[in-house]
Amino acid sequence: MKAVGLYKHLPIEDPQSLVDLDIQQHKQPTGHDLLVSIKAISVNPLDTKVRRGTIPPPGNENMPLILGWDAAGEVIAVGSDCTLFQKGDAVYYAGSITRPGTNCEFHLVDERIVLPLLLLEISLQIWFYPNL
Repeated sequence: MKAVGLYKHLPIEDPQSLVDLDIQQHKQPTGHDLLVSIKAISVNPLDTKVRRGTIPPPGNENMPLILGWDAAGEVIAVGSDCTLFQKGDAVYYAGSITRPGTNCEFHLVDERIVLPLLLLEISLQIWFYPNL
């Protein structure tokens, strides 16, 4: 699976500050996890602080750190305890810093921190077009 991450906290100007990764294929979801095919991500202040090393996430220093915690995508598989979403649902979420980030093709996320993408679309319409 393709991803973007880092091995060392380097200045952003360094060509190795962010690297393309080819990591082990995604795992199947268990429990309340959803497997999401990532369609969109964002970069927010948390990403920049973790990349700089200001906020060290838990993990193994010998493994690449995949950044990104905000994502939108399509559910492609669900764990056995999932009740809120099903395969094919469009979702968005801010993931957990205790897990690998969303700058990858597929991502496991607990369904209890996920929202239907439709809610975001409705919120944006209300915000930008309040007279509709």
